[in-house]
Amino acid sequence: MKKLMKVSSIRKASPTSDGDGVKINRIRAFDWPELSPFLMIDELKSDDQKDYVGGFPAHPHRGIETLSYMKKGHFQHQDQMGNITEIMSGDAQWMAAGRGVLHSEMPISEQGQLHSFQIWINQPAALKMTPAQYLNIQSSDIRKKVLSNTSQLNVISGSLAVEQDKISGPLKKTGVPIVFADWMASKSSEVEIEINSDCASQIFVYNGSVDIQGVIVSSGNLAILTRDTILKMKALPDCGVLILSGTPIDEPIVHYGPFVMNTHQQIKQAVQDYKNGVFQTY
Repeated sequence: MKKLMKVSSIRKASPTSDGDGVKINRIRAFDWPELSPFLMIDELKSDDQKDYVGGFPAHPHRGIETLSYMKKGHFQHQDQMGNITEIMSGDAQWMAAGRGVLHSEMPISEQGQLHSFQIWINQPAALKMTPAQYLNIQSSDIRKKVLSNTSQLNVISGSLAVEQDKISGPLKKTGVPIVFADWMASKSSEVEIEINSDCASQIFVYNGSVDIQGVIVSSGNLAILTRDTILKMKALPDCGVLILSGTPIDEPIVHYGPFVMNTHQQIKQAVQDYKNGVFQTY
């Protein structure tokens, strides 16, 4: 029998900054194995260009994947592989750093509202030193389903089932299987989503609040869910919710800045390679 997911714990995002002074609300999960394979959730949201105009000048990564989702705004991505792409409202991008990526993410529009997310996803040890990959996902490629209850589900990665329909997103080649989706709902809308119970699942509420089996989760909070099959949510006011689910990676994590590896020696090597200009040669 398929069981309803319950909320096992709630974590609140904390304000911080990154890049060239970009203001962020962040969930850090490097030490939370219950969130594996997800390592970090960043939300960038501001109407003031001073909060984001500095962007993210050239910087490295090794050992992770990043999945970015632009609700509103306009950034340009460049990397040492030769990719130059623009991420506009409704678009997404995925990058597997593997052995090394050197990239920048800079705002194109320096006025108006910015609202975007970046998710860090761990890579299994077997993939941490493989060549980097990049995928630009335009809004038109994202699978969108308008539900019968005045809500919409956008699926960017993986597959899930809703209203007797299996929906698959355009991102399919992640290191471990993950689901990443966005549920936007009007007040009192309800949804039931079927997700693989072998995966670790959570939701991040970025607007309004939702009821999950009697537990209220409000904006700016991450709810970690039990490993059951059916996620049932009710929008209280109008709401926006990110749905994340993935196959856990049961391996040691050593994290230093933009590098996530399995041992301290691997971290030392990543730092040395970056200082020696190795990342520019990949």
